[in-house]
Amino acid sequence: MKTVGILCGGGDAPGLNAVIRAVVKYGAGQLGWQLIGIEDSFNGVFEHPFRIQVLTPVSCRGLLQRGGTILGTTNHGDPFHYEGGHDYSLNVVRGLEQLGIEGLIVIGGDGTMAICQELIERHGLKIVGVPKTIDNDLYATDVTFGFQSAVDCATDALDRLHTTAASHDRVQVLEVMGRDTGWIALHAGMSGGADVVIVPEIPWEAERVVRKIEERKAIGRPFSIVIVAEGAVPTGEALVPGKAGQRVVEAIERLSPGAEVRLTVLGHLQRGGSPVAFDRLLATRLGVGAVDLVQAGRWGEMSRLKNGRIDGVPIREAISMLRRISPDDELVRAARATGIEFGG
Repeated sequence: MKTVGILCGGGDAPGLNAVIRAVVKYGAGQLGWQLIGIEDSFNGVFEHPFRIQVLTPVSCRGLLQRGGTILGTTNHGDPFHYEGGHDYSLNVVRGLEQLGIEGLIVIGGDGTMAICQELIERHGLKIVGVPKTIDNDLYATDVTFGFQSAVDCATDALDRLHTTAASHDRVQVLEVMGRDTGWIALHAGMSGGADVVIVPEIPWEAERVVRKIEERKAIGRPFSIVIVAEGAVPTGEALVPGKAGQRVVEAIERLSPGAEVRLTVLGHLQRGGSPVAFDRLLATRLGVGAVDLVQAGRWGEMSRLKNGRIDGVPIREAISMLRRISPDDELVRAARATGIEFGG
């Protein structure tokens, strides 16, 4: 019998529980493994007392549609730089040994996968990864679970803002997540009929944004919808954390006196709630793929979706770069062709 641990790292995303369910139903239910869930990322195994759950198919009933994660997760679970920079990575190794865990399945984004790679290189841990991020910025996989749920949430918000913007002749600015990449803003902006899409990859100019708003007024459309990723910055300026949407609002008000501008920050609503059907399916497939990698002894790899199929890729390769929007991307071209302004 294999004894395998499973944990989540980084921010939560719709579909985490669906991955856990798939791993447990396949690993424990079909292959006879003992599966130990580690709570609150790596913290649950290097802090004392240990915080763990023995996972069985019975304990995972009803998880497919459930948001969040039954194991908990944290953005402060780096054992190499924990609370003041302390290195507790050896405590992770010892904790796993005490629990009899032979290897780990770790669900996380680029930061968590980087921690996994360091644990592999420095301590020889056996780890298989599962890609998770609503930002969709892991380049080694076609898409990450959680992304489509976040896009659908943002698109619904745009639909709702559209009606109130039209009713009051206002400019509605919606700020969405996307620290380094603007995939949520781009996909939701195109799906929700935004007039301006502002992303980190394309620095924006206030004059171009306002020109788009004024052009709409000139053709009898006195309202506009702007969607901005939280990591977007004006041309030649530095990022001010937490101010992306506000900077857009201030720029419009400065250059278009009299304009009524309202800001909505969607925030953690994008992470919450039940995963959409696409993410439930993708999370299940990636979870099954992770079990297959463990069975094949392909430690150090991450399950991923590539060209419509689930396979494995070395974690080192998966974190070698971010998937970023190219100004020449087909989606950007399609957006521009349908009248969307990027501000740059």
